[in-house]
This record gives sequence, C-alpha cells and structure tokens, in this order.
Amino acid sequence: MTLYETLACELKAQIERGFFKAGNKLPSVRQLSSEHQVSIATVQEAYRMLEAQQYVEAKPKSGYFVSSNVSVGNTPRMTKPPQRPMDVSQWEDVLDTLLNTFSKDRDIKTLCQLQHAMPNMTAKTLKPLNKRLHELTKHRALDGMVYGDVKGDEQLRTQLSRLAAASGCVLQPDEFIVTSGCQEALSVCLRAVASAGDIIAVESPGFYGAMQAIKGAELKALEIPTDSATGLSLEALKLALDQWPIKAILVAPTVNNPQGFVMPDSKKQALYELAREYDVAIIEDDIYGDIAFTYPRPRTIKSFDEDGRVLLCSSFSKTLAPGFRVGWIAPGSYRNKVLHVKYVSSSMCPTLPQLAIASFIEQGGYDKHVRAMRQYYLSARDALRADIKRYFPPDTCVSYPQGGYVLWVELNAKYDSVKLADEAKSEGIYIAPGQLFSATGKYRNCLRFNFIDSSQTARTAAIQQLGEMIAAQDRLNSA
Repeated sequence: MTLYETLACELKAQIERGFFKAGNKLPSVRQLSSEHQVSIATVQEAYRMLEAQQYVEAKPKSGYFVSSNVSVGNTPRMTKPPQRPMDVSQWEDVLDTLLNTFSKDRDIKTLCQLQHAMPNMTAKTLKPLNKRLHELTKHRALDGMVYGDVKGDEQLRTQLSRLAAASGCVLQPDEFIVTSGCQEALSVCLRAVASAGDIIAVESPGFYGAMQAIKGAELKALEIPTDSATGLSLEALKLALDQWPIKAILVAPTVNNPQGFVMPDSKKQALYELAREYDVAIIEDDIYGDIAFTYPRPRTIKSFDEDGRVLLCSSFSKTLAPGFRVGWIAPGSYRNKVLHVKYVSSSMCPTLPQLAIASFIEQGGYDKHVRAMRQYYLSARDALRADIKRYFPPDTCVSYPQGGYVLWVELNAKYDSVKLADEAKSEGIYIAPGQLFSATGKYRNCLRFNFIDSSQTARTAAIQQLGEMIAAQDRLNSA
C-alpha cells in the first residue's frame, strides 16, 4: 500500500467512525503533511482518492470537507460484560464450530464459510514459500526428522528479531521461543504467569481460543468492557484491578479479534503503565499486527516494556497459513518459566517449516506478501460492510476493522445469532455466533464474519440470504 493510500485509509476510517461528520472541514493539506511527515503531493493524492470514492469534496479557496452524501455506519457500542471473575464455558459450542466446518448433508452445497479466521492461502505471493518448503523436504529431509532446538531454529529467531523492529521492539534472537502456533503461545504464557484459580483480565468480546486457553489452565476470566474503535476500557480495568487480585491481562490490542480495532499508541502505553502500577503481567496477542492496514504497522505494547512484564505472542497462522504451526513468544522476564512450560507441553517444534519461513522472510518474500494482502483484505472489508448495510436491518452495528479479515456485527437484542447460525448451516452458510467470544455466553445477538472466504459474489449472496433469515426472525418475533 502506498503512502497516499495509507493516509486515505486513515482519513476514511475517521470519517466512517464519525470523528468527522458530514459537512465538517477536514485538516488542511499542509497540516496533514506536517503531522504524517509526508509530502504535500502525497496528501493531495490521498484527498483525490477520497474524492473519487465520494467521501470528501473540495471547495475552492476553502479546503476539503466531508461529503454531505457520505454514509457513516453505526459501530458497536461499549460492551457491558459481567463485572466479576467467571469460569469459562462455551467449549462444546467452540468444538462444534471447529468440527462442523462443512455440512454433513451431502445434498447441501457449501455456499460460504464466514465463521473461521482464515487468511488467503491461494495468493501468488506464497509460491516462493511453498517452493522453498518443497526444496527443504527433498534435500534436507533429515533435518525434519531429528530433534531441534527447544527454543526454535536460530535462523528463524534471527528473522523474528528483524520483524519485531517494525513494531518498535528491540529484541535479540535469544529472546524468542518458537511455539506450535499462537494458540500454544497463549496457553504456555498463561501457565507460566498464573496458577489454577487465578484471575485473568480479558477483552470482551475476545478470541474464543484465548478464552479456552484460560479454561484449560483452570483460571478464571474477568471480562473488561471494550470499545470497538479504541479497545479495552482502561477505566474499567483500573476498577477491576482495585477490586480483584488479577494475575495477568490478556489483550489483542493491534487488529483485535473479533472487532478489528487498533488501540492507539498512547492507550497502549497507558495500559502498560497501569500493569506496572499494579504489578501484573501483560500477555499480548499480536497475531494480526503485521496485516494492519496502516503503514508503518502499529507499535506493540511490548515496545513500551521496560521491565520484562509483557509476554508478546504471535504466529504466521494469520499472515501466511495456519498449517505451518509456527508461532512464537518474546516472554521478557518470564523466559525461563515459559521455556520450561513449553518443553513439558510439546518439547520442540518441527524444523522444516521454520527454515522455510526464515528463508522466505530473509529473501523479502514475507514483506511482499504482507503488502499485497493488506490491500486485498482492505477491499474485501469495504465490500462486506457495504453488503451488511444493504441487506441487514438499519439498526445493525458493524465494526470497522483496521486490519486483518474479521469484523463484528451487533444486531438488535431481539435477534438470536445462535438460531441464525443453525438455520444458515442448513443452507450452506457458516457463521460464528457471538456467544463464542465471551467466557459466559454473552453476545447472542452478535456475529463475527470472515470477509475473504469464497468469491465476492458468494459472500454477497450469503449476506443477502442471512438478511432474509433475520427478517424472518423479526416476523416470527412480532407474530
């Protein structure tokens, strides 16, 4: 994505969130040039792009203004989860989502799978990676059969150190521990910083895999209210820290799953300072960070870490493909404990995928792929949001993701997303009901969609059909 496209994306996001209303004057060309440290020509090109999309209009000798015809959609409100620690439930529902990927009825054709957070794995930019893995399998097969380093292959850890610099971190290769995906990274970190019965503060809604990792470690989840644009409420978190003996804070502040927000840098730093004040650990899930739509990519909370209390977790599952099962942790001061838990849980990780990915990064293939995917996912996001606005009820709230490929939909409280998911499955449409993203089964009127599965035509047809099902629920409720 070019500089002007990145700037246009940021301005567009601010308009759609309502920061600038229809008719409002936008910052001057010189002001934006100074604030973003880009050329005047870059700002002018960004404004021209937004003009073409009918988001802004130019007025002679007056500047740029938000178009009076721009459609600013509703975004989900601040959540209101239970204000006490709870045991995590929903495992049976999560398992059903994981297992029932396709209809068991062979007469039903799968129209669209919107329930899983899966990247584009057919991109041409992945061909060099697949070729490298094939070469390693052919010529270095023995390397894939013997025991590897429990910390992970050194070549990969060196490349992880280089990637971390883009998020503001200065980390040495020896500060990383490779895991079998981000799911294991989160699980290992939870077990390293907490014991059975301890309380973990989490975003609400939050990733169901993280919730189940809390359940697996026999911990309790304290859900913290979250804003769909700026993330976890620090005011609510502080009240919780005052009231409960919280052991750690588990957050995904950069391209959050399921809402897609990016917490502002100032808020990330404030969260770190709050954790420092109360002496608790932060487990930071950054799995989508590299596919944020802005460039340079947003900073991590880890980049503000001065005393090693932030355990940074990530993976290539969402940027490349989940089947590689290559994730990692930068555990800070918890390194020895994390390494021990990792060893007793799964020992070392397969070597060949690590070597292939390390080579892919070193030769520039990773950066090229990520740049291409940012633009691809951005276009798909806008298309799906437009379809939802067109076919769903007018009071539907839709999040405005700042990266990745999932978004959060909040329907009127009278609708039941679980019933909708069951009905949609019989039509070959698969969706993730909102209750999966709560420790206690909240958000039954919400949904999470992946906006890149299948073709655009299939996604539009699926959303239209879901809209008709929602309308049918409405008629039934009114009867």
